[in-house]
Amino acid sequence: MKSFLITSGLVLFTNFCVAQNNNQNAQEILNIAFKKAAKENKNVFVIFHASWCGWCKRMDKSMEDINTKNYFENNYVTIHLTVQETPQNKKLETHGADLILTKYKGEKEGLPFFVILNPKGNLLGDSFVDGSNIGCPAKEKEVNAFVALLKKSSNMADEGLKIIAKRFRENEEK
Repeated sequence: MKSFLITSGLVLFTNFCVAQNNNQNAQEILNIAFKKAAKENKNVFVIFHASWCGWCKRMDKSMEDINTKNYFENNYVTIHLTVQETPQNKKLETHGADLILTKYKGEKEGLPFFVILNPKGNLLGDSFVDGSNIGCPAKEKEVNAFVALLKKSSNMADEGLKIIAKRFRENEEK
């Protein structure tokens, strides 16, 4: 009985924490990320995504791959802002994320759309290449542009960038 009560309490606490996070607006989420990035000497990688977006899932899978995850975690505070949900999933959207997406001119560009910001909120780069959103990089030109952006906005060595490039190139084959 005691373990049941402890487990139930943990579940309720976890649900409360998740609910709190879902209630945060986009600017609050960004501010927390900026503080963490400043403390850890990293930049902020902001991914705009939606639950229905297959390429968003590929982006996450590529960044969370066992071979690439540490490179991203060691160099960026990564956050996801949910936008452009279907009518039945509007509740999943991060309040105010659409305004931030518009600020970076990504509202008509498809998903995923990403920006990299320094801890002060200054734009270091985005997912635009030749005026178009590359989304989840897959083609050689997209991956090369993505890797160049990572090199410019992180402390990653060439070895890590090659591993990331190889993993993202796998997205074209799927």
